[in-house]
Amino acid sequence: MKFNADEIASVIQAEVEQYESQIDVREVGTVLEVGDGIARVHGLSGVMATEMVEFPNGVRGLAFNLEENSVGVIILGDYLAIEEGDEVKALGQLLSVPVGDAVIGRVLDPLGNPLDGKGPLNATESRVVEVLAPGVAEREPVAEPLQTGIKAVDAMTPIGRGQRELIIGDRKTGKTAVALDAIINQKGSGVKCFYVAVGQKDSSVAGVVQVLEEAGAMEYTTVIVSGASSPAPLQYVAPYAGTSMAEHFMWKGEHALVVYDDLSKQAQAYRQLSLLMRRPPGREAYPGDVFYCHSRLLERSVKLSSELGGGSITSLPIIETLEGEVSAYIPTNVISITDGQIYLQPDLFFAGIRPAMNVGISVSRVGGAAQVKAMKNVAGGLRLDLAAFRELEAFAQLGTDLDAATQSQLDRGYRMVELLKQPQYRPLSVVEQIMVIFAGTKGHLDKVPIADVQRWEQEFLEFIKDRRSDVAKIVDENKDKGDAFKSPDNPATQAVVEALNEFNAQFKSGGTDTAT
Repeated sequence: MKFNADEIASVIQAEVEQYESQIDVREVGTVLEVGDGIARVHGLSGVMATEMVEFPNGVRGLAFNLEENSVGVIILGDYLAIEEGDEVKALGQLLSVPVGDAVIGRVLDPLGNPLDGKGPLNATESRVVEVLAPGVAEREPVAEPLQTGIKAVDAMTPIGRGQRELIIGDRKTGKTAVALDAIINQKGSGVKCFYVAVGQKDSSVAGVVQVLEEAGAMEYTTVIVSGASSPAPLQYVAPYAGTSMAEHFMWKGEHALVVYDDLSKQAQAYRQLSLLMRRPPGREAYPGDVFYCHSRLLERSVKLSSELGGGSITSLPIIETLEGEVSAYIPTNVISITDGQIYLQPDLFFAGIRPAMNVGISVSRVGGAAQVKAMKNVAGGLRLDLAAFRELEAFAQLGTDLDAATQSQLDRGYRMVELLKQPQYRPLSVVEQIMVIFAGTKGHLDKVPIADVQRWEQEFLEFIKDRRSDVAKIVDENKDKGDAFKSPDNPATQAVVEALNEFNAQFKSGGTDTAT
């Protein structure tokens, strides 16, 4: 048998080239106890805070508590298969999620695993879940409008790109509906939307996904789900994961909208984890750093400076109150972090005023800076007018005789309340909103019976669309000009007044004029 020396030499050379002198050294520990979504691990002395660890069945965990003799790990997955004595490996990396165009249009869990049955996620990039928010020098003031399509919101509590506007109210007052309207209204605007469902019923989330699909909004939306049946660690991580996915687009110079539905459930999940980890409880048994839990999340919503691309993340955190208790711990925390709030009141909701926005308590701290100039001119005094109307309404209930001026103010107030009502998932364009609010504030509805106001609005918008599209075009061209709708001689004002007079001449009212 002959040996070929060249062949042997080439095999040895290939082996030498592939040889690696590095030894794969990993720190391993042992599970001391496990249960309720957490594990205590002994032996991981070099592990870092929020570092990933891996259990034998492939489930990942996060180093949460670094104690003297053990490490408290929160388990991101099924903890029932983990047993005492199992070996735990430190992975030497931080928790990250897949990002990029691959996540758009998908329903994912907080770790980026698909839940929609549409096959695997072909993401080429990932991003760390916990990052520091941009500093003051990297930001720009909020000045670019983000239209929600809801008349009451865009007119009185405008939202700008990079703003954080809290939606707060009791359960079943339409909080999610307001957020979904805002997502649906981003169609064609290039804004990527992220809906983070924390602690919601899976049936409710399925309903949300169906609404978004029917409206054609899933094309630019990602739904991150950590439902009521998910372990507390996943509910805690979900909002940070959603924000990381949105940040990918922000740093590319694009715009994103994130809805956190809702942060009360995330705070409860964090409280559960902290109590299980024996962290000292504070007010309402929440840990002392629950404020930091929300502030480090919401501070990541930002309008970046033009040097960094000018991208933005706008966030709509939702907080559920109990019996309208706005002064509870978590609501006051989040109110102090955000740039305003939309307060939804049960009384208004059950009275049929939807969205059930309380104009007195609702506020946008960015204000007119984030409003189209024409809208600012048309709706500038609307909040004060409605507040004055509410006072007059309370006074009129005493049964006293009212003078003509007061009575006309009351009548117009009733019509404006009716005009600001809006059906669910039917957002209006900014041009339509400007024309409708102009008609109401300038008295063009004063002779329309209150019962017919909503029909009047619907038919007027159809009339503009079908027969006077030139008027909408003029308003659209003038909406960003500072003098739009400021004087009767303005071309936009003249066009809208002419269209209103033409429409009112042929509008047939079918109801009775009753103010109650």
